[in-house]
Amino acid sequence: MFMARTARRKSETGIYHVMLRGIDKRDIFQNESDYKKFLEYIEKAKEKVNFTVYAYCLMTNHVHLLLKETEKHEIGDIVKRIAVGYVQYHNIKMGRVGHLFQNRFKSEAVDKDAYFLTVLRYIHQNPLKAGMVKALGDYQWSSYNEFIKDNKKIVETTFALNYFNNIEQFKTFMKEKNDDKCLEYEPQKRYTDEGLKEIISSSIDTSGFEKMDIATRKEILKKIKEATGACEFSIAIEGIFTKTSKHVINGKKKFSLAMRNVPLPPLLWPLQNV
Repeated sequence: MFMARTARRKSETGIYHVMLRGIDKRDIFQNESDYKKFLEYIEKAKEKVNFTVYAYCLMTNHVHLLLKETEKHEIGDIVKRIAVGYVQYHNIKMGRVGHLFQNRFKSEAVDKDAYFLTVLRYIHQNPLKAGMVKALGDYQWSSYNEFIKDNKKIVETTFALNYFNNIEQFKTFMKEKNDDKCLEYEPQKRYTDEGLKEIISSSIDTSGFEKMDIATRKEILKKIKEATGACEFSIAIEGIFTKTSKHVINGKKKFSLAMRNVPLPPLLWPLQNV
């Protein structure tokens, strides 16, 4: 008896983190021309459907994409348009038939600003954590260089960069060591805004946070992260300290994935001293 597949959770924002993995963990890309061809199929699909790509990373046997679907074309249709063309190319080149990717691609909804940034960093750090390069900019087949070199080809960079004062802050966040776990790992517990606030207020005194020195702020952040598993952006963006903060970056409130204005509290940048 076959069990029905679990339905994909619908993203409230239309944004998804997608992973395509080679069947039986086989390599998807054999050489440079393969990587280029896959990117070409992303571009071709964009021309026909006009979806948004926020980030990508092509690894040897799997692919990470951060995409936004359209009203007419859902995420499944978009991924199919990208994958089918590449599979045909690959099979002709290799003289084979059959599947190249696992039957069903993995995906997760990205509904929160904080998690959007976590996934963005996770995708870009894939080659670094795999030991393939020593610096993010050294890897040719991710979207990282489209951000830092303003070399836009496939990715919509403005949305993500608007979370930061400048490109140096973006680079600092992207390079930060972390234990981010997304999609391919067992789901981690995610607290609601109120849940985080309750845990923090019951265990840590954050009164006068904005007047504390950097060392004290770091110690408080460390305790919050250990207690909840939340990253700095989750702690900041989810409004833990917004009752005492009305900070606005560049004179503008930050974009929200839910298309509402959300100010970013002055929690993160003083810690990085930039």
